[in-house]
Amino acid sequence: MKVRILKPAKSAMQSGLANTKEWLLESEPSPKQMDLLMGWTGSRDTMQQIQLWFPTLEEAKAHAERNGWQYTVEQPNARQVRPKAYADNFAYTRVGRWTH
Repeated sequence: MKVRILKPAKSAMQSGLANTKEWLLESEPSPKQMDLLMGWTGSRDTMQQIQLWFPTLEEAKAHAERNGWQYTVEQPNARQVRPKAYADNFAYTRVGRWTH
């Protein structure tokens, strides 16, 4: 079975960094099957529903190797934090016009 190990990015709906500090181990998506009678799509692979969280990358790799799974590691992108201040909205060096 193929799994991937990654550190998920933060959701666009949150400003905090919840669920971004631990490593996630999840199975690779398997092809979907079409039910000819109802027209629904589905899968018989129940491992797609399982997500395992690990505090370190080494623990996630060790768990995958212990179970005989092939894994790929997706390294997280570096987050660029640009400091902002409310006063920048009213600066004389502002590029755009300021109007109310």
